[in-house]
Amino acid sequence: MSKELLQKQANTIRFLAADMVQKANSGHPGAPMGLADIATVLSNHLNINPSNDKWLNRDRLVFSGGHATGLVYSLLHLWGFDVSVSDMKNFRQLHSKTPGHPEYGHTHGVEITTGPLGQGIANAVGFSMASKYAQNLLGKNVINHKVYCLCGDGDLQEGISYEACATAGHLNLDNLVIIYDSNSITIEGDTSIAWSENVKKRFDAINFEVIEIDGHNFTQIDNAITKAKECDKPVLIIAKTAIAKGSATMEGSHHSHGAPLGEEEIRASKIKAGFDPDETFAVPYDIKGAFDKLIKGAEAENAWNESLSEETKAKIEALANPNFDAIEYPDFSEVEKIATRDSNHKILNAIAKAIPGFLGGSADLAPSNKTELKDMKDFPNGRNIHFGIKEHAMASICNAMNLYGLFRVYSATFFVFSDYLKPSARIAALSNIPQHFIWTHDSIGVGEDGPTHQPIEHLSQFRALPNFYTFRPADATENVESWKVALKLNAPSAFVCSRQGLEVLKPQKAFGEVANGAYLLKEREGATITIMASGSEVMLALKTACHLEEEGILANVVSVPCFDLFIEQDKEYIEKVINKNTKVFAVEAARGLEYYKFADVVYGMDTFGASGPADKLFEEFGFTIKSLKEKIKNDL
Repeated sequence: MSKELLQKQANTIRFLAADMVQKANSGHPGAPMGLADIATVLSNHLNINPSNDKWLNRDRLVFSGGHATGLVYSLLHLWGFDVSVSDMKNFRQLHSKTPGHPEYGHTHGVEITTGPLGQGIANAVGFSMASKYAQNLLGKNVINHKVYCLCGDGDLQEGISYEACATAGHLNLDNLVIIYDSNSITIEGDTSIAWSENVKKRFDAINFEVIEIDGHNFTQIDNAITKAKECDKPVLIIAKTAIAKGSATMEGSHHSHGAPLGEEEIRASKIKAGFDPDETFAVPYDIKGAFDKLIKGAEAENAWNESLSEETKAKIEALANPNFDAIEYPDFSEVEKIATRDSNHKILNAIAKAIPGFLGGSADLAPSNKTELKDMKDFPNGRNIHFGIKEHAMASICNAMNLYGLFRVYSATFFVFSDYLKPSARIAALSNIPQHFIWTHDSIGVGEDGPTHQPIEHLSQFRALPNFYTFRPADATENVESWKVALKLNAPSAFVCSRQGLEVLKPQKAFGEVANGAYLLKEREGATITIMASGSEVMLALKTACHLEEEGILANVVSVPCFDLFIEQDKEYIEKVINKNTKVFAVEAARGLEYYKFADVVYGMDTFGASGPADKLFEEFGFTIKSLKEKIKNDL
């Protein structure tokens, strides 16, 4: 392909991006303009099919710098995805296909919502890990695509990038190619004001092949990508670029990062490049043809499909469409007492036995989280993933693995350490990614490790997160029923499990209403109060209700395994569970403020915890039968 055509293709991207930002009067023109040359060459290497954006063996391209949306939407349009010129003209407008940052499931062709800087690098590592496991299951002749990631200075300054890339180097992910748009510019100015590390040495140290190029030299870009595709380790291409490349007077300026260039600047830039200054959103016919992937993509997918044996097709079908009804869950009816982290361990292994694409791991806490899958080997040859102490990257990696198309992946850590991965959990909720988060050591019951390790505000935080389902089962059987629900949700879920043993409930009726988030565990005719609780506090509520009954105070007890599901129920069901003629109390060994949606009084934690044995802490903070009974009597 001639240099002249490549230049015209790159300039088309530049001016589409600049026109989008200018029309919206909002956005980031600098990064798309600086990356246009790289994107043009990369397009020639990319193996995708816009007519089927779920083709399993397609190359994955992740845009870690979500602010480069002008580049993303330009490429999606040029390649043949369902992004029109009209959509580009509607950039950043309400209900458009082209929001301010690309969103998975919203815009055709977007592989994943990257959101905050650095997330996309970890997502790319996740896609690469998923493909490596798929390759081990299906064969290298079936799965042989590449994973590309475009990132910038901001992505590499975020700590998640080091966590993720260290994992990629350790696992020797040789199908991962990260292209670093090194323009040395951030919002505040030159990166030197805050950053001076040697990126090449950093990546040399974590087992990456590092290639340095001029990011505006088409030959160097092409040679680098060609070499990267043949490397036997993950690759970082450091592409030195100028932000807003091609801008008449603002090339290299940090002022081009997050604001429109201005109509006069764009006109001058188009004249300089030989484009019509009076035409906006111009896509010459020959340029659209040079980028278009529809025909070649369909041919590539058809050839791949024809190469698959019937046995391989059956394997792919089983992985892609798991039969959750085939799971034989453990029976805890004869168990007297078991920590929900331990019952969860048995449940995980039952799921894995029935579901071939079920895998996951912990941030170095599998023995404590009880998340090891027995006799299922270690990743990438098995299903136990050792993430190391990298909670944020772990969650982001699992987001991508869950979107790969074949697997259901869980991640695990202590509940208090969910702080480290909140951005990734939020993206999972925003994107309907069915990742399962397993968080153990759920309350002050952690005990001797003290207040630094005792979650207080965390339940309230995740219950406040839209489209995120936090399960805190009261016992082993509720744990089973919660998993039955979570596996069929088109959204992320969390299992908040106890360290300490919990008595197994022996209710008169089945647990079918766990799917509604809360249910009447104990009902008394003529009850004057209702006590709501989750997790370890449910048995406390039941026993307290019995003691109150001895004193003539009749109480209903409501177990709330998933507050998020309960608030979605209709008024009729909620009033069935919570008798409006009763005074409602809620008890939780955490902050618990969300219970005020239903409760008149909440007994929760007003402070952080303390160091000591769990039973002493529950006594110290008022979570005993005696203390709760007296509090309720005083507040009647």
